[in-house]
Amino acid sequence: MSTTMLRETESRELDTVWVREQFPSLKLQVNGHAAVFLDGPAGTQVPKQVMDAVQNYFATMNANTYGAFATSRRNDEMILSARAAMADFFNCSPEEVVFGQNMTTITFALARAIGRELHAGDEIVVTTLDHDANVAPWRALEEKGVIIRQVDIREADCTLDLDDLKRKITSKTKLVAVGYASNIVGTINPVAEITRLAHAAGALMFVDAVHYAPHGSIDVSALDCDFLVCSPYKFFGPHMGTLFGKRKHLQVFNPYKVRPATNVPPESWETGTQVQELIAGITAAVDYLAELGRRHQPAVNTRREALLAAYRATHRHETGLLVRLIEGLQSVPGVRIFGITDPNRFGERCATISFRIGNHNPTKIAAFLGERGIFTWDGNFYALNFSERLGVEQLGGVLRVGLVHYNTAGEVDRLLAALREFATM
Repeated sequence: MSTTMLRETESRELDTVWVREQFPSLKLQVNGHAAVFLDGPAGTQVPKQVMDAVQNYFATMNANTYGAFATSRRNDEMILSARAAMADFFNCSPEEVVFGQNMTTITFALARAIGRELHAGDEIVVTTLDHDANVAPWRALEEKGVIIRQVDIREADCTLDLDDLKRKITSKTKLVAVGYASNIVGTINPVAEITRLAHAAGALMFVDAVHYAPHGSIDVSALDCDFLVCSPYKFFGPHMGTLFGKRKHLQVFNPYKVRPATNVPPESWETGTQVQELIAGITAAVDYLAELGRRHQPAVNTRREALLAAYRATHRHETGLLVRLIEGLQSVPGVRIFGITDPNRFGERCATISFRIGNHNPTKIAAFLGERGIFTWDGNFYALNFSERLGVEQLGGVLRVGLVHYNTAGEVDRLLAALREFATM
């Protein structure tokens, strides 16, 4: 494609009308109001393609794996297709894609397997910024004498303290566990830089990309991380988890499994029968994003290229909404926003915003908004260490607004109007 054509295709605005038509749930009404889904960080809505794929699984391939009959063979082919889809999503080999119940379960299983090779005195680095699913599984290894070192944050902008990180990584560090983006304040961590620091110390790098995946493309090849986990239900798919693991690690580490199960990765890491109908939905979620990318940039040749085109379009759209929301929040009486608010630094964050209004309990605000059809989350969102560090845990945490590409400027304006009404009651 020529440079001129590329610029022309990338200049197109996101077709939010088409996007919203793909999501049946966006037609929901609450108390006479059109529902506004700002709850994406806990799980996005799903397009009809995903619903159709799950239904089609039950209609045409509902069987267990490796049977000598048609539905089982179709099921096997579907799983291979899903691995290929996630391989395009991660930019890795299909043999490096593992399916699991969810990110938390996958991480606990991986931590136990890695823990088999660790000894008392070995160290693992975690961070205060992370969801507890990227802390608790590693802290569980303290039972065998592994030392956990926790990296602090810079409170002023809710970013990771990289100087503290460098101090915490030592010659005894065996693994560094970091989130790609914070699920509470949206901070995007410099994962590639942290990976280089980990590898320089001879440590493995584990990335929790659950919160980042709806907002930006992932390239495990460029990051050079050893493991990366995400959850399709955060990027418009079904409730499951997916893991990228470098082939050499999946082959070396010994997962806990039943004896008859294969010893060949990636299947050896998938304990028991998978929720296969949802794996079919994972393929559909990836293909939805690819279709969005092709609509935005028709000249792309591969699914990977289409995914990158989709994320370019959605990132630009979400950034516009983020600017609108933060500017509006700053005019609401009593609002305290946590995290980066400087528009010149929005490349360091995704469109997830947490804030408080005076001394009001966030649950009360969420209920007020919910009655008006505006869905937001309140609390700590399992980022418990972070909530405690900011001193808001005992106050009920924060109110969180999560923008994704199916949201609109009109929805942001509705939220701001409702918050102003609440703040002046």
